[in-house]
Amino acid sequence: MVSIEQIRQLRAATGISLMDCKRALEEAKGDVEEAKKILREKGKEIIKTREGKEVSQGIVISYVHPGSKLGVLVEIHSETDFVAKGEEFKKLAHEICLQIAALKPLFLKMEDIPQDFLDGERKIYQKQFEDSGKPQKVIDQIVEGKLEKYQKEISLLSQPWVKDETKTIGGLIEEYVAKLGEKIEVVGFTRYEI
Repeated sequence: MVSIEQIRQLRAATGISLMDCKRALEEAKGDVEEAKKILREKGKEIIKTREGKEVSQGIVISYVHPGSKLGVLVEIHSETDFVAKGEEFKKLAHEICLQIAALKPLFLKMEDIPQDFLDGERKIYQKQFEDSGKPQKVIDQIVEGKLEKYQKEISLLSQPWVKDETKTIGGLIEEYVAKLGEKIEVVGFTRYEI
């Protein structure tokens, strides 16, 4: 039997409805960590069902760092105005602003990085190993590994979240999709720094 305290604990940790928390705990036979995994999986199912939905509502949110030398603007969309006006949605948008302020992404997602930009980085990495004496095949593997790491570092959705490095920003958005039951999409961002 699942206790009320377990349901409250899971609700506090995930922000998901009490009934969904109860069902997940029952399925997990009272194991809170297993219930979290179940809820994450259900969240991925929600994401799949929302894929074709249009995200035409949303907000533009700003963040100005104390001292007024750094500012961020983020445009984030949801399916309905109801969700876009909600506190949870605004909280997610604020977290994304903080992420952009802290980690300075250059692109939204890895697919947005222009090929000529990547080719330039590849040449720099190749030049670093020019006189290393390593076989070209090994150098190519190292360069590709460094390039992949760099792509993740400069792409917002691939970056580890500054408040919990076990999650990416893309993963954080997925959690909110599961919580709110709607498709959420970061459309664009701008970071200003003096």
